[in-house]
Amino acid sequence: MRVPILSLFLAAAASASAASPDPSLSRLEKQLELVAKGATDAAVGVSATHIETGRTVSLRGGDGFPMASAVKIPFAVQLMSLVEDGKASLERMVPLAPKDLHPGSGTLSELFFHPGVSLSLENYMELMLVISDNTAADVVLREGGGPEAVTAKMKSLGLPGIRVDRNIAILISDWMGARAIPPESEWTHDMWDKLYNAVPEREHMQARRAQWADPRDTATPDDMTKLVTRIWKRNLFSTRNSAVLLGMLERCQTGKSRLKGLLPAGTPVSHKTGTLGGVADDVGVITLPGDAGHVAISVFTKGSSKPSEASEKAIAEIARTVYDYFTLVPGGKN
Repeated sequence: MRVPILSLFLAAAASASAASPDPSLSRLEKQLELVAKGATDAAVGVSATHIETGRTVSLRGGDGFPMASAVKIPFAVQLMSLVEDGKASLERMVPLAPKDLHPGSGTLSELFFHPGVSLSLENYMELMLVISDNTAADVVLREGGGPEAVTAKMKSLGLPGIRVDRNIAILISDWMGARAIPPESEWTHDMWDKLYNAVPEREHMQARRAQWADPRDTATPDDMTKLVTRIWKRNLFSTRNSAVLLGMLERCQTGKSRLKGLLPAGTPVSHKTGTLGGVADDVGVITLPGDAGHVAISVFTKGSSKPSEASEKAIAEIARTVYDYFTLVPGGKN
């Protein structure tokens, strides 16, 4: 059977394209490396995809980086998957028990010390993503089936580079170097302060450095960017559930000096940050001007000995570099 000449031509062109990486993306990658080195002493990982064309740039995109609170996006995806399957409801009211008041960022552990508060799962997810509330995050994780369920979900989506091993309370405790953590049934708001205050500074710094190399609760920039791309393209959930999740990411109040830091005022960014001594992350989708489209981007940093402002500056400069490139050449014209 004769093969049409056009088919042969297209196959050859596709082969040549695959064998010859886009030189402008290679230049962008080198530029991102220079930007990162000029701003911070941290190890930096970047993955950015122009959603409409699929053009991608990656800098250490296959390496694992601590997610810190960026892990709350996988938490949300797992819970929303249960909602999608009819196994959970965002309207279900879940009481907040004293043992649920976990350390770190947010509002719940600062305002509520006594039983009697119940919130819907949707409210917990909103607090988790908008103000990065750790208490809300661990409720969402528990209701979603725990760390193993989230990791399994990521694998089922073809994203093995995202793994979840601990809830936020245990992650922070390991980072602090806390020892002899009692059973969860005995957790209280005051207990965490006592545990952390008992850790000598030297032991805390050793534990903190160990977390930078710990493979647990890490993500590759490439897989995280693939995840937020799928969320944005609304091919994980129904139209309504996709809108709920994206709306929360759009309302995120943390990290104003990160992805948003150097972008033109008013640039829409749907994102989630992560912060934990020496670790600063920001993951999300940037809307480009006019008809240039959208960029899904993950920027992870770890191991910095400088104040967090240095890593935030690196994230902001990387985001602006990516924004400018895909605004000028979204379709790959050189």
